Amino acid sequence: MALHARDTISGQEGRAYATIGNEQHEMFYIKSLEATVEKAKVEVKTLGRRGTQHKSNGWNGTGTMTVYYVTSRFRELMNEYVRDGKDTYFDIQVVNEDPNSSIGKQTVTLTGVNLDSVIIAKLDTEADFLEEEVAFTFEGFHIQESFIKPSTV
Repeated sequence: MALHARDTISGQEGRAYATIGNEQHEMFYIKSLEATVEKAKVEVKTLGRRGTQHKSNGWNGTGTMTVYYVTSRFRELMNEYVRDGKDTYFDIQVVNEDPNSSIGKQTVTLTGVNLDSVIIAKLDTEADFLEEEVAFTFEGFHIQESFIKPSTV
């Protein structure tokens, strides 16, 4: 079975939504978003084996998003933390759905998202447009919808 080019997912064919408290925000300003789960492992040495083995004992969720500099929401959240000590955890739902592909759509929700750093103010006379990279961690994720196998025709 070969993968048809039409079944690859266009990076522009997607949506993202942030649920912050009781409010849902469409994140139309995202240029890119990537969330990664990395397993934590410990080294285990056993009798009768010279090599070191590894055992998974947890995981860590981290991510980055590059956004166009058109929203103050992340700065407001960081300001609440700096001013009042109130840290905000929220969810981000990411939908990949390319209508040209036969593999359907994938919907993943990152839970317990917490911002690591935010640019508070920015100017750049050389830039055609302003953007910022926002680093974050997350505490869980749910896969609500998964891609299906590509069509063979």
